[in-house]
Amino acid sequence: MAPLSDQSAETAADAAVSDETLALPGDGLREGIIDDLRSRIGDALVATHITPNDDLWVRVRADAWAATGRVLRGSGFTYFCFLSAIDWLPSPYGRGEDDPTQPPPERSTEVKQGYAGGETRFQVFARVTDIERHVGVTLKVDVADEPFALDSWHAIYLGANWHERETHEMFGIDFVGHPDLRNIYLPTGFEGYPLRKDFPLLARIVKPWPGIVDVEPMPAEEEEDSPPEPTDATETVTASAPDRSAEEAETGVASVSEQPDSERSEPAE
Repeated sequence: MAPLSDQSAETAADAAVSDETLALPGDGLREGIIDDLRSRIGDALVATHITPNDDLWVRVRADAWAATGRVLRGSGFTYFCFLSAIDWLPSPYGRGEDDPTQPPPERSTEVKQGYAGGETRFQVFARVTDIERHVGVTLKVDVADEPFALDSWHAIYLGANWHERETHEMFGIDFVGHPDLRNIYLPTGFEGYPLRKDFPLLARIVKPWPGIVDVEPMPAEEEEDSPPEPTDATETVTASAPDRSAEEAETGVASVSEQPDSERSEPAE
């Protein structure tokens, strides 16, 4: 067989590179994190989801929530990013950004928990990062109706203290072992949890989403050749000064000679 020319060899190399990019490579780093976590917490690791070379989601059982945090902290995930919750229930009030002039669209009432799945309406999320390996993990856990609580992370990651307070305030989830679950934003004695989907946001019921209702239509374009119509102000000025010149009637200013002496400026001394 005759050897390939330089151009043919370059074309073959480009085709090989193209074939390699079509298939996503495995993600050994994140797969290793999952294997290590599974070896430590066992079947408490319920589900995982990897986006290769991008991100990792792990769902664990509620009774292993605190243990998972300690394992990750000891495995190099020392940077705490956030902790919060989500209510997966579709809002019974629809969406605030829907056009109020149109019939409400039909939506599914099915609860879908996103990556790594779930079995409950409420889930708690936490994000931690290994700053040495430049990799992060999003932890998620189902929160049952009874008890509507999880173990606190405040002794594992100090930053979780205020995040758990906010989550308790907005969703009603208790964090067992937290030293002080006082409200941060709402007054003491406030009834309800504003980030639950079934909490009525009265401001949005009375007035729809501002991005919809506050949009004003563009003014109609006027023909350039059409003369402007006289205004009431112009007609009033003209009628009140019949003896003035046309220029004075248009400007509404009398000449200096016609102004009273009290209104004339005195010459500077």
